[in-house]
Amino acid sequence: MSAVSTAPDAPAANGRRPPARRDAEATKAAILRAARHLLARQAHADITLKAVAERAGVSAPLVVKYFGNKDALFAHVMSFEEDADALLDAPPAELGRHMVRHVLVSQRERGADPVLRIVFAPLHGEHGDVLRANFRAQVTGKLAARLTGPDAGVRAELAVAALLGLGVMFGIARGAALRAMPVEDVVDRYGPTVQAHLDGRVPELPPGPAGE
Repeated sequence: MSAVSTAPDAPAANGRRPPARRDAEATKAAILRAARHLLARQAHADITLKAVAERAGVSAPLVVKYFGNKDALFAHVMSFEEDADALLDAPPAELGRHMVRHVLVSQRERGADPVLRIVFAPLHGEHGDVLRANFRAQVTGKLAARLTGPDAGVRAELAVAALLGLGVMFGIARGAALRAMPVEDVVDRYGPTVQAHLDGRVPELPPGPAGE
């Protein structure tokens, strides 16, 4: 695990400090990643700020500095607001392809997509209720609000379900054939499936080899 340095760098020869290797936003992102990782594997009550800090490679007081306390930290962790903004950042006609690309690139570059934590996070108890409610309001509900025509809620949920299935196969089951494909090839094959759900059409399978 690579640590996030929190100590000031030594002054340069000219007396000026060089730029910090990790700025505050990068440190906060590391803390959030660590908290998400632990929440996906442990009950909320069993997670300590010390464990989050160790996972992030920072000190526990630094976690407190940026997030205040455990409840405030996990309020950020259990929110999908910013992640959904990135996931849905495309015109309606291009949204299916964008969503597929976003999940795949996030998996390859960061090892996870924060939206996918609804799939494998512990969902028991009060915090599970909060996570589910946030997901419905901030992801599927926000997507449905962008769609026009009938059954927008169903269409949004079907599109997200297809996307989550792709994310599970790629990032959790780690399908070898899927992971070997270039991102844009997967986008070409799977984007229309997600878009068909968004549009309320029956998804069509891509044509197979001649003779099939």
